[in-house]
Formats: sequence, C-alpha cells, structure tokens
Amino acid sequence: MSDVRHVLVLPDRDAAEEVAEALEERFDVDEEPRLVRDALAGEDDAEDAQWLVVLRDEAGRLDADELNEFVAGWDGWREEP
Repeated sequence: MSDVRHVLVLPDRDAAEEVAEALEERFDVDEEPRLVRDALAGEDDAEDAQWLVVLRDEAGRLDADELNEFVAGWDGWREEP
C-alpha cells in the first residue's frame, strides 16, 4: 500500500466544501477529504487564502487528469507533487 495523496487547490472555502462533497459522490472515495486553509505568503486576511482539499488514494485508483478536469469546474486545479 502506498501513501498517495492528491491536493486540489480551490479559490475559497465554499468551493472547497462543495468539491469535497462532490468527490465523495462522484469518485466513491474511501476516506473523507480533508480541507486545509492555505494562506498566501504575507497575507493575514482570510479572503486572501486558497483552500486545499487533500484526498488520500492509497489504492492509486484515482486518475490525476480526471481529478484536474473535475476540480476545474470550481476554478481549481490539482497540484502536481
């Protein structure tokens, strides 16, 4: 078993929450995605933060390109490791 993680970057918390919920429905993930606030360097304002959805994929069954296309619907992208 490997420790594969996908990190999806979203513009705001609402988008991240929607993506996390939709991921569970569309991809039948094994574990609930984790939301993480990622403040931009030097920014203290919560409005200037990106949100990350961290998704474990130990079985390696999720396709990176498909995830990237999926998250683009919320103006997001999949971060390459």
